[in-house]
Amino acid sequence: MRLNVLARKTHHWLAAAVALPVLVIIGSGLLLQVKKQWGWVQPPEQAGTAAASLVGLEEILASARAVEGVGIAGWGDVHRVDVRPADAVAKVTTRSGWEVQVDLGTGRVLQTAYRRSDIIESIHDGSWFGGDWTKLGIFLPTGAALLVLWATGLWMVWLPISVKRRRRQMELGR
Repeated sequence: MRLNVLARKTHHWLAAAVALPVLVIIGSGLLLQVKKQWGWVQPPEQAGTAAASLVGLEEILASARAVEGVGIAGWGDVHRVDVRPADAVAKVTTRSGWEVQVDLGTGRVLQTAYRRSDIIESIHDGSWFGGDWTKLGIFLPTGAALLVLWATGLWMVWLPISVKRRRRQMELGR
């Protein structure tokens, strides 16, 4: 089978096979691209007070625990704490997806908002659908298939250009 026929058939069938996962990857990837610009995806970062002394982790937990509706009873409910000393803010992210931003100078809660970027990231890499088996068994092969689609697509664009160039050179050479 000639390379151009193989490239077209591979491109045709591979595109159909990975259409749905590619749609999920593209859609979630677009949302992740604008996560800092769109507060719906990820809450905008607030700036704390420029205080010399920083509050400790227990004070941060106490401030976050005082916020009603986010469901923080203790450290077991906290997914992570992102401390940004330069901005004097700590971001407490709960296991339920809420983010509480605490001023590192005063311990005051600056903002509470739902954080969707972590869920979107797990959708993007496929782990949201079923853990590692969908991430590695469906979305990783889809990424490899995208690489093949890219290569075969380039070949299908290049082939007519190269054929026209050869024909033109042959006509000029007569």
